[in-house]
Order: sequence, then structure tokens, then C-alpha cells
Amino acid sequence: MTTPRPLTPREQHLLDRYSQCQLGMTPQAFYAKWQVSQEEMATICSRSVSTVRRWFHKGRSYRRPTIVDLRHLALMDFLLDHFEQIPENLREALCPTDQAE
Repeated sequence: MTTPRPLTPREQHLLDRYSQCQLGMTPQAFYAKWQVSQEEMATICSRSVSTVRRWFHKGRSYRRPTIVDLRHLALMDFLLDHFEQIPENLREALCPTDQAE
């Protein structure tokens, strides 16, 4: 077992900044921007389709998305907007192609 390495001041600053980041996108905003199905949105957020459907309901059957759901949608939005600008090796490190199969 190896000893974890300590964070450098630069890494600590990044950790602090990320911890304070309020990155989020509502399902309605994502749905309005991208032509995706609720099934695809469920996959992005690792939720059931019925949960995603409730995000779009009104009244008693409405279900509020979690902060984690909002972050997943915002990150996917970022990736879709900036895909071509992300170097291939960074895309591969983030989402290895052998995992997708």
C-alpha cells in the first residue's frame, strides 16, 4: 500500500475552487438546448426514465432534480459545447473508450 501524496498549494486551490463551484443546469434548460430524449437524459444522470419524467411534471407528481443531477447535465452541456476543443488524450483520460463498450 502506498502513501497518498500531499496536495500542492496549486492543487489545494483547485480543490477549494471546485468545492465552491455552483455548476448546474436544469433539465428544462438542457432539454430546450439539446435535442435529446428523456431516456438519454436519464442515462446522462444515471436515473430512471420515470424519475426524469417527473422532473417535467407539474403538481403532486413533480420531482425536483438533485444537485448531482444538475451537475451531470451541466457537465454534459459543457462537453457537448466544447468537444472539439478537448484534446483526444484528455477525452480518453476522462472517458476511456474501452469503458463505453
